[in-house]
Amino acid sequence: MTDAPLQRTPLYDRHVALGARMMGFGGFEMPLQYTSILEEHMAVRQAAGLFDVSHMGEIFVRGPHALAFVQHLVTNDAARLYDGRALYTVMCTPEGGVVDDLLVYRFDAETYMLVVNAANIEKDFAWMQANNPMGAHLENRSEAIALLALQGPRAFEIARRLVPELTPETLRYYHFQVMPPGTFVGCRWAVLSHTGYTGEPGLEIYCEAEQAGTVWDALLEAGYDLGLKPAGLGARDTLRLEAGYCLYGHELDTTTNPLEAGLDWVVKLDKGEFIGREALQRIRTEGPRRRLVGLILEDRGIPRAGYSIVNAEGAPIGQITSGTLSPVRQQGIALGYVPNHPAYTEPGQPLGVQIRQHVVPARVHRPPFVALHKK
Repeated sequence: MTDAPLQRTPLYDRHVALGARMMGFGGFEMPLQYTSILEEHMAVRQAAGLFDVSHMGEIFVRGPHALAFVQHLVTNDAARLYDGRALYTVMCTPEGGVVDDLLVYRFDAETYMLVVNAANIEKDFAWMQANNPMGAHLENRSEAIALLALQGPRAFEIARRLVPELTPETLRYYHFQVMPPGTFVGCRWAVLSHTGYTGEPGLEIYCEAEQAGTVWDALLEAGYDLGLKPAGLGARDTLRLEAGYCLYGHELDTTTNPLEAGLDWVVKLDKGEFIGREALQRIRTEGPRRRLVGLILEDRGIPRAGYSIVNAEGAPIGQITSGTLSPVRQQGIALGYVPNHPAYTEPGQPLGVQIRQHVVPARVHRPPFVALHKK
């Protein structure tokens, strides 16, 4: 039995033309980097970067039972949403494990878009179909929709060259607007969302797949003199790690729950019934057995996923889930799980990371690991 061939986004040819180093990720052939991860990372922190994230999945929920279904599915309170508002949340198993983390967009009272991780599209859609007792209409539109992320302190300045009225004030954080047909680079359908995965101000731009190349070209041209660079998955990962954001398959999976992952703020137990509520109520009452913490290495070394976290005496107590050399700090930074005890979770506490035969000293640090531009 052979592995399924990697899928390609509508921008594949442009990545190749730009000399991108391609890699498999989430079942797709994606650009890891164009020039260097460091250069692309610093472009996003200092100016702007443009990412192809069309591998992400978009699932629409429609009909009079749309809200009831979304409320049943996710831990956050979708009843707080209004037209043009989005939220971050997770969906859980009955035991409280994370099926996926996702964004929920409300277009109107009977139309929601759920944006899920690329590797989980089929699994998530099957989960939704199997947990839809109210009969909401579900449609997987992932192949028809492209997604580009314009991120960095100059992102809105660049976007204004295409949409002059666009500012962080007119499009507030975690809000979005549906562009009238033809008004955004000729797209029949386009959504501009003030969201992102880098910790910087920016936009995520949804459009029909066949228009992705036109949008990509227009944005690169609009931002050329402002320092905009195409950026790959390598920089996307180092950026999200500096911001302290979770990545499914690393910090989150069905063996972890959102309370131990530091996502207490997306678990609204008082909103009513949802999948996993009873388990999460019990975990919150008893307290999670472990916690996700940030670590900064105090000596040279790069922490990698799977490395052991040790206590002050050198005994293993946990494991790194994600780690890298921070391009901004020029220090090793990491996320990992440790027992839920103040000696291991309070900022400033001394721990260590086992890197080959050596224990590199580290201290607990509450993310983000770097100063970020205000949204």
